[in-house]
Amino acid sequence: MTTVSIDADIKAKWPEGHSSYSPGSPEELAIIAIDLLVKELGTEAAQSFIGQIFEKYPTSVRHSEEA
Repeated sequence: MTTVSIDADIKAKWPEGHSSYSPGSPEELAIIAIDLLVKELGTEAAQSFIGQIFEKYPTSVRHSEEA
């Protein structure tokens, strides 16, 4: 299994406020990205966008532990 670690400082701003994030894993980065997409696009549009991204990947791709 491959372990990916992330060392990033993300600062996001929008008219109503701002946030700072320091994700340490791909999962934490995904949560941040989804949260920001929902703020920007709304829930339905964010879901549609994410769905389009997943269409690029075949359903047979599995986590390396499961293979």
